[in-house]
Amino acid sequence: MPEQLWFTHILNHLFAGPVTTFLRAIHIEPKHPAAPITNAFSMELLVFAFLVILFLLLRAQLSVDSPGGLQHSFEGIEGFVLGQSHEIIGHDVEHYTPFFAVLFLFILICNLIGLIPGFESPTGTTAVPLGCALCAFLYYHAQGFKHSGARYLLHFFGPPMEGMPLVARILLAGLMLPIELVSHLARLLSLTVRLWANMFAGDLITLVFFSMIPIGVPIIFGGLHILVAVLQAYVFMLLTIIYVSGAVTEEH
Repeated sequence: MPEQLWFTHILNHLFAGPVTTFLRAIHIEPKHPAAPITNAFSMELLVFAFLVILFLLLRAQLSVDSPGGLQHSFEGIEGFVLGQSHEIIGHDVEHYTPFFAVLFLFILICNLIGLIPGFESPTGTTAVPLGCALCAFLYYHAQGFKHSGARYLLHFFGPPMEGMPLVARILLAGLMLPIELVSHLARLLSLTVRLWANMFAGDLITLVFFSMIPIGVPIIFGGLHILVAVLQAYVFMLLTIIYVSGAVTEEH
């Protein structure tokens, strides 16, 4: 039986049977049938529920005449994300902002929740950063197809070369296709490893110093952990914006 956080234990106590049945129905045999829900998943679920409640509270308190502190905070986040998107992508970025903002907030809270006793950062396991990377990967390709249609596929065959003979174009396309495919898959790997490695190392270092020197010094590493958590959420969002920019530019 794996070590479970208190919230994970509650979820497994309530839903272990249905979850195990569902996993077996899709031909996945859980490693621990009595506890199929992992700590990472339970923390993700908790962060998701927290964000939903936060957004509902924000929606209920929206006001033009007397905005509250929560509304001011989210307007600041929205303005920051919109500014970053506008600098990189250009005009008409408003419809991208919700995805970028939610991605940033989800990763940020997942990174920070590990500082609360009794919880852990789900981004410290590979599955969660991989899931976020897959969302970003699918999103920027979807936006590329939405913006350019089937012409988006031409991006994988190299830049257009005016005056180049047809044979040379075919050879160049054959060379560029595997390079572009590997490049895009490397983005998926890069997003995953960067987030996971930084959060795993940060959690490990903080835990080590808490066990060695429980007074004073851990506060410093706790502050560094917060800095790393914010920075990694920002870098993940920024790279996603860059990838979307590359997918929707007119040259493609």
